[in-house]
Parts: sequence; C-alpha cells; structure tokens
Amino acid sequence: MTNAPAPLAGIKVIEFSHMVMGPTVGLILADLGADVIKVEPLKGDNTRRLVGSGAGYFPMYNRNKRSVCLDIKSDDGMAAAKKLIASADVFVENFRPGGMEKLGLGYEALSATNPGLIYCSAKGFLTGPYENRTALDEVTQMMGGLAYMTGPPGQPLRAGSSIIDMMGGMFGAIAVQAALIERVATGKGQHVTSALYESTVFAVGQHMAQMAVTGQPAKPMPARISAWAVYDKFTTKDGEMVFIGVVSDTQWTKFCEAFGLTEWGHDETLAKNAGRVAKRDDIIPKLNTLFASYDKADLMAKLETTGLPFAPIAKPEDLFDDIHLNQSNGLVPLTMPNNGEATKLPNLPVEMGGKRLELRKDLTKPGEDSRDVLSEIGYSDSEIDALISSGHAA
Repeated sequence: MTNAPAPLAGIKVIEFSHMVMGPTVGLILADLGADVIKVEPLKGDNTRRLVGSGAGYFPMYNRNKRSVCLDIKSDDGMAAAKKLIASADVFVENFRPGGMEKLGLGYEALSATNPGLIYCSAKGFLTGPYENRTALDEVTQMMGGLAYMTGPPGQPLRAGSSIIDMMGGMFGAIAVQAALIERVATGKGQHVTSALYESTVFAVGQHMAQMAVTGQPAKPMPARISAWAVYDKFTTKDGEMVFIGVVSDTQWTKFCEAFGLTEWGHDETLAKNAGRVAKRDDIIPKLNTLFASYDKADLMAKLETTGLPFAPIAKPEDLFDDIHLNQSNGLVPLTMPNNGEATKLPNLPVEMGGKRLELRKDLTKPGEDSRDVLSEIGYSDSEIDALISSGHAA
C-alpha cells in the first residue's frame, strides 16, 4: 500500500458500472490516483457473484476504489447518489442506451447542476444506426472482423480474453483525461463516449489497411502468408512449445550463427527476407527437427543470448510465478473480498518516472466505505444511520 501522490490525485470519480468495460475506465483512473467511488446496489455489484469465466472480472477491475451501496430506486438513495455526483469531476456508466436518462442521471440532467462534470459512457456502439443495439465483447468481435481474423478459415473465434471490453475502457479513460485537460481551459465538462464496436474496428484497422495497400483481403491469422520465414511455434524434445521469430536480415545472420546453420548463413538466396519467405516451406521442417533436439530450458537459455524474439507458450496461471513480473512490481498483491485469500493480479502496464504504480486500496466488500463517503458529502452520523436502517443504503 502507498499514500504517495499520484498523477490524478484530487480527481473524484463516481462509477456506476459493472462487468468489464465500465470498471476498466474506473480502474485506470483509480490506478493513476483518482478517488474512484463505486456505487453498487445494496447487495453489491452482481459482477461479484459471477462464476466460471466471469469469476475474475470483479477482482481484476476494481482495486483502488471505494464502495458505496445505495438503493437508487428509493428517493433517499437517489438523493444521496445525486449529491455524490454533484461533488464529482467524473461520472462513469456502462448501462444500456437511455438507461441513465430514465433514472434522471443522464448527462443533460447532471451537467445542469455540475457544469464541470466529465460524463463518460461506455457503450456497445457510438452514435449511428447501431447505437441502440445490445452489444457484448463477443458480439462486436464477430461483427467487427476480429473473430474472423483470429480463427482458422470458416471457424471464427473470439480472442481468449475480454480484450475489446478492456480496449473500450482504455479509450474511455483516454477521453476522460483529455476532457479534464480541456476543462482547465474552458471550465466546462462534456459527455465522452467509448464503444465496443468501434474499438473492435480500430483493432482490425491494420488488416483493412493491408487490403488498401495490397488489394488483397487479409486472411485469418492461422492461414495468413507470414511476413517472415521464421515466425512460428516449435515443439521441444520434452513436449513443450516455444515461439521464435526472425524478423530482419541482421537477426537471420545471428540466428544462423547461434545454431550452427552455416550453410544457410552463406546462402545468398536466403540473405534477404523475401528470399527466405519464398523458401519457408523448406526452412520450417528443418527447424522443427532442429528444435525437437533441445529441451525447452536449454533452448530458452540459448535464445536468451541471441537477442532474437522468442517466448515460451505460457498459460495464465504460469504468470503468478513469472520472475520478471514478480521482481518488477508487475503484479499487485490483493485480498479476495469473498474468501480472504491472498493473490497477485496484473498491475497497470505502464511506468511513470521509472516506477510502476502502487496499490493504494485493496479490493473492498460491498458498502465498505459508505459511511466515510456519505460523511464527506455532508451527511451526519444520524442521517447515515437512518439511510442504512431504512434500507436505502448499506
């Protein structure tokens, strides 16, 4: 834990969000030092209770936040929520289009009493014909071309993480910070929106550009024509897999020297990348045989000295013990609020001033900070007791 000043210290964020996209906006702002107050239903965010592939959503995206539980369907609970937002710099929501407006929490209503408010909506689509559709990460991966590019031909496959939810959250946080800077000059807030579909389209933009440059549609990644001859996974003697890439003519020379491939090193037809790609079908089988003679540990040790791009094929659970992540503060120590178990989860992937960001607040239980937060906006102890005893807060 740290109390050191952070870049967004002094910025107050009220977060009405669940699942991944909206909480990612809040997580980024919170990790950067903003005071993020997560407003949850009385029983807590339903994301806390997800199972299966959703079980990691809450612990991953909700550190460094304070939790307040309010019944916004009640007049008193809604009054408390509006008072909170009136004191905020930023409001984050990721509910269906029109949902916040029906509650009286749309941008127009909130900015009328807080004109400096940055209102961030994390949605499925930006303004246009699709804007009222219901979207999910997987929906937009399918319609945005990412699933097509990820799976083999005829077998569209979503990426193995909620990558578009996270991208949408990242773009939302970028827009919030830009709006905060603009507010310094204008004194006014604004409504910013990020979206899943447009984030997906941005992710496949390189493939759209490939079509524009070459006139040929990009093939799915498993069937693509590689830009390099050696850019593949190889199986070692002990049945493990290692990815190796050789992406320049200089690296090819180093590669041949490191593995004693003298014949290839002196072959002028392989000296340039285009020549190697043309002979990829000859090169890869020989390398399969070569690397199958190494144990994974020996191959990794040899590659470490070459400066070549390489990687073990790791599983997510392997990363808990990754030496680099553990020694560089790349994993944040957290306590699971449901069972008290200690774990480590990925830090925000940036350094500032040569240092990784520090944990300032562990994961919270629902309503853990309700009393403190309500007190800060002017509620007396007796008023807070009344809110809680009436079931309008927890």
